[in-house]
Amino acid sequence: QVQLVESGGGLVQAGGSLRLSCTASGTTSSIITTGWYRQFPGVSRELVAEITMSGVTNYADSVKGRFTISGDVRYTVYLQMNSLNPDDKAVYYCDADLGWLPTGPGKFWGQGTQVTVAT
Repeated sequence: QVQLVESGGGLVQAGGSLRLSCTASGTTSSIITTGWYRQFPGVSRELVAEITMSGVTNYADSVKGRFTISGDVRYTVYLQMNSLNPDDKAVYYCDADLGWLPTGPGKFWGQGTQVTVAT
């Protein structure tokens, strides 16, 4: 089991920056990938960025060049968000993927943090 706690969301003016944090606890040595997702009202969650245990990163096209994911999946993963615009307004969730466990898919989610971008 893995528990995730997100922090760092809030209100920012367009063009501004925020840094989100995702801190893991529990069986963190088994985490393969940690990802940041976001969810707009009435829409499924979409991947924003992810980082593997070896430090390989992947980004959605919509955030490339503006967002940076960093950190250690066993401890804390960060999402630095620059040049924010109103389209980035969403609830951001952290996800830890442990692969397939005896109990089923080993995916664990945080509680989410709201990001609001004002014009």
